[in-house]
Amino acid sequence: MTVTLQQSTTSGVLEARRLHNEKLARKADQTRAAWFPLALMAVLVALPLLQLTGNYNYVLHMVLFTASYVAMASGWNILGGFAGYISLGHAVFFAIGGYFSGMILARFGVSTIVTAPLAGLVAAVIGYLIGMVTLKVRGPSFIISSIALLMIARILFDNWEFVGGANGVTLPVTSLPVLWAKIPYYYAMLAIAAFSVWASYRIKHSKFGLGLRAISKDEIKAESAGIDTRFYKVMAFALSAFFVGMAGAVWGEYITYLRPNIFLIMPIAVNLVLMAILGGKGTVAGPVIGAVLIVALNELFVAMMGASELNILGTGLVMALGLIFFPLGLVGTLARRGKLPRVLNWG
Repeated sequence: MTVTLQQSTTSGVLEARRLHNEKLARKADQTRAAWFPLALMAVLVALPLLQLTGNYNYVLHMVLFTASYVAMASGWNILGGFAGYISLGHAVFFAIGGYFSGMILARFGVSTIVTAPLAGLVAAVIGYLIGMVTLKVRGPSFIISSIALLMIARILFDNWEFVGGANGVTLPVTSLPVLWAKIPYYYAMLAIAAFSVWASYRIKHSKFGLGLRAISKDEIKAESAGIDTRFYKVMAFALSAFFVGMAGAVWGEYITYLRPNIFLIMPIAVNLVLMAILGGKGTVAGPVIGAVLIVALNELFVAMMGASELNILGTGLVMALGLIFFPLGLVGTLARRGKLPRVLNWG
C-alpha cells in the first residue's frame, strides 16, 4: 500500500513538472519574435534592387562586411559563448578559409563561392586537431594558447612561398560590371551569415548545446554528471572554425587578394570577442547585434574623426559605457531584467 502511494505521488510530481515545463515553453514562444529575422532577411535579399535606381555599392559593401562579422561572431559564440572558452586566435581559421579557396581560385579558376563550404570543412578539421591540444588547458592559459596560435600562423604564412609569403597572392577580378560586381559575394556572405545564426539557434536548443552551457557554468560538475567535456569542447572548437572559415573564403575573393596582414591580425580576433560580449555572448541574437553595433560605430567615428586613433578611442569609449550599463551584453542584460524586446528574442 505504501509503495503504491509513493509511486502515485512520484508520478503526480513528474506530471506536474511536465505541465509546468510546457507552460513555460508556450510562454517563451509567445514572447519570441521568430518573424523578425525572417523579415530582416527578406529586406536584405531585396536590397540589391537599389542598384536599378543608382549606385549603392557603398551600402551593399557595408551590409556584406557586417554579414561577414555576423557569421564569424556567431561561429565564435559556439565556443566562447556556449562553452565559455574565450579564443583570441580565430583569425587563423579566417585565413585558412581565405587561403584554401583563394589558392584554388588562383590555380584552377573555381570561384570561392563554390568552394566556401569545403574551406569551412578544412578549417573545422584543423580546428578539431588544434582543439585536441589547446583545450587541455582552461581559463587564461587557453586564451594565451589561442594568441600563440595566431602568432605561429602569422610566421608560417609570412614565410610560406607557395602562398606568396608576406607579399600574398592576387586573385582574378570578376568580369561583371562595377554596378553588379558585389552582388554574388553579397548573397554568398548573406547566406553564410543566415546559416551561422540558424545553426547557432539549433545548437543552443540541442542536447549538445545544453552540454556546452553546462561546461560554461561548471566544467567539473558537468564532467561528473556524465558529459564528455573533452569531446564537447573540441567539437565546439571545430564548429566555430567552420563558420569563420567559410566567411574567410568568400572575403578573400571579394577583396581580390590574399595577404597575411589582411587575415592574421589581432583586431579581427578581438572584434569577434567584443561583438559577442557587447551583444550578449551565449545568446543567438547577441553576436548579430554586436556585429551591427561595432561596424556602425567604427564607420560613424571614422566619418566624424577620420582614420586616426581618435575613432578607435570613440568606439572604445562607447563600448566601455555600454558594458558598464549592460554587463551581460545588450541582449543578455535586457533578458535578465525582463525587458528584452520581442524583436531581439530569437531564442
